[in-house]
Amino acid sequence: TIFLFFACLAPAIIFGGLMDDKTGGQIGAVEMIIATAACGLVYAIFAGQPMIILGGTGPMLIFTGLLYEFCTANEIAFLPAYAWVGFWTGAILLVLAFTDASCLMRYFTRFTDEIFAALISIIFIYEAVKSLIHIFHEHGETSSYDIALLSLLLAIGTFYIASQLSAFRKSHLLVPQLREFLADFGPTLAIIAMAAVAYMTRDAIKLDVLPAPESIQPTDSERSWLVGFMDTPTWVIWASIVPAILCSILVYLDQNITARLVNSRDNNLQKGESYHLDLGVVGVLIAVCSAFGLPWLVAATVRSLNHVRSLASTEEVIDRGGTAHTHILHVRENRITGISIHLLVGLSLLLLPWFKYIPMAVLFGLFLYMGVVSMKGNQFFERLSLWLTDPALYPATHYVRRVPWRTIHLFTVIQLLCLVVLWTVKASAWGILFPVFIAILVPIRFALGYFINSKHIEILDAEENPEEEEETWS
Repeated sequence: TIFLFFACLAPAIIFGGLMDDKTGGQIGAVEMIIATAACGLVYAIFAGQPMIILGGTGPMLIFTGLLYEFCTANEIAFLPAYAWVGFWTGAILLVLAFTDASCLMRYFTRFTDEIFAALISIIFIYEAVKSLIHIFHEHGETSSYDIALLSLLLAIGTFYIASQLSAFRKSHLLVPQLREFLADFGPTLAIIAMAAVAYMTRDAIKLDVLPAPESIQPTDSERSWLVGFMDTPTWVIWASIVPAILCSILVYLDQNITARLVNSRDNNLQKGESYHLDLGVVGVLIAVCSAFGLPWLVAATVRSLNHVRSLASTEEVIDRGGTAHTHILHVRENRITGISIHLLVGLSLLLLPWFKYIPMAVLFGLFLYMGVVSMKGNQFFERLSLWLTDPALYPATHYVRRVPWRTIHLFTVIQLLCLVVLWTVKASAWGILFPVFIAILVPIRFALGYFINSKHIEILDAEENPEEEEETWS
């Protein structure tokens, strides 16, 4: 709970700051924190898959920014138009939920899941590295690099301590109970330790700290919490259906792909899936948030996967080639952590003055840790590593033994090209079309059968590793 509290609060504040910039100060950090707490709490109580964590995402941020630019260029009041786009989006999502449209996700396979998960992981790592480089550029123009160097040390320290403590469960040191404690609270202890280091140097070095709001009020102090969505021309109400359709596609894909990753058989969840109900809950939340000028939230991939892994019991599995893989034995599926996390996020609004003691560099280190951890178990990255491995020393995985290595590399190259295209689209002015390109991955996957042996594709694209191919060493 404490780990995910920081893991959810940091993106809420950072995405809130970015939203403030994208919307001309009409939606900011206060709205993002309130939406994260309220929507997360409702979702944890009513959703069928409470392992999923809702949050702000890059694609949703891009979409909102483009909508604001369109409204500004055409002299349309942004928040009323934003509200109507949200209302229509919520209605469309409810229709999709009632008609069992999430069943279409059966056409999405490991091929698509791995690309999407890799994209989100890389975004976290990229943003962390980009922010640290920005600190060097900002403070490197002076004669002293003390701020930049300390920020780098804090980020690396947070990442290193969190990584080492999280792996402490496999150590032979200390007693089992203490090893479990250090592993479970590794990221939290890393944040506390590095924040303490920063506090001890506060008089000599002034670091950038969390840009938390100072009071609980709308970012645009001239408006009330309830948006005047009727104060807009009738044509805007109906024209909002067009961007709402694109927004619905984005939410549908973002929500359900993350749900597929969470519900992966590799995670050994027992409570069952709930795609339609969860999509309906998200649709209702988006409509309600729109009425109050709050940001639209959807399933956040990295935070959701970290939620699952933080509740998992794991063991090391040694394959026939001697390569170790982490295997999830059991996940403590519950609603308590989701409720607790978002209650703390809501209570954090009462502790805004204390946020100034948490340096941004520490959160960048946490972002880096979350991005790297979420890469584990992604077969795409495992196959990428084969490019630098002697073919004679390839691990004896089920696909290496059954598929020619040239076919393995071709399959990986195609995934890499798709990933590059998605990244390019996301970062371009056409970012609003990002969900369309995700959907295009499905026909690309089925087109592979025209020039790659279908049996080989089935092995590479299997939902889970065959149990008979694994050997467990106690």
